[in-house]
Amino acid sequence: MTVPTDTLDPSLDLMDERITAELPPFTVIIPAYNEEAAIEETLDRLSAGLRDAELDYEVIVVNDGSADGTAARLRDRDDIRLVEHHANRGYGASLKTGIRHSRHELIVIVDADGTYPLERIPELVRLAQRADMVVGARTKSSQHSPLRLIPKWCLARFAEWMARSPIPDLNSGLRVFRKSVAERFVNILPSGFSFTTTITLAMLTNGYLVHYEPIEYHPRIGRSKIRPIRDTLGFVQLILRTGMYFAPLRVFLPVATVFFIGFLVTLTQDVINGNLNERTLLLLVAATQLAMFSLLADMIDKRTG
Repeated sequence: MTVPTDTLDPSLDLMDERITAELPPFTVIIPAYNEEAAIEETLDRLSAGLRDAELDYEVIVVNDGSADGTAARLRDRDDIRLVEHHANRGYGASLKTGIRHSRHELIVIVDADGTYPLERIPELVRLAQRADMVVGARTKSSQHSPLRLIPKWCLARFAEWMARSPIPDLNSGLRVFRKSVAERFVNILPSGFSFTTTITLAMLTNGYLVHYEPIEYHPRIGRSKIRPIRDTLGFVQLILRTGMYFAPLRVFLPVATVFFIGFLVTLTQDVINGNLNERTLLLLVAATQLAMFSLLADMIDKRTG
């Protein structure tokens, strides 16, 4: 996946004098489920990337009920805070647990599989001083079959239309955001892999400033936990649900328009035939109800936002 440079915010310049040289305190959260092969290397790379003595940070690793040797490798380390789930609860649930245990307002999330450039974290934290969320937008990804690429591309375009904003990387696992913002949406953030997709759409549809910073992306260590068909169907449901929650007009008005166009077509036929058909009335009622429902949902969203 290539990140178009014209979608990135040029105003977030690391040389901007309004971005302070001293980084604010931050928490790095790493969810880990059966990452025995990668977790130690990931933590070593993280320590190397954050070696600066001036940095005030903590590292929380959430062991999400791993059935391999992940827990044993983590319990002997003194450079992390280990939080454990007794059973596997999901990627998003692990992140929410880490957020609850965080001591700092600024949150960095990153995967445990060795795919992300951990040395870029200080740079992303610095950029987060002038954005509500900074996303590490992957400039390339591992090769996928068309079975995964086609629905992924369609979902990305649909999400962009829903959010009315370019989204270079919808579900990157390396990003920086504020704890207070995540807590605002905690009730709708899912427990599965779609956590990142949901928080992206939630922030974009609520007017938060999201900045995408290009990063490299490396092949993962170990086996992927993604299930292509099941997770793709889940993403479709998720985007529709999030859209209905934050942008109901974008979801319902197009459907109402289709019904209204159908009403006009059948009304024309009825006028020509000199007979009003029940189908025409049903289409008119459906279009009217959907339009009114979308307006009501939008009004509720604006009052509670």
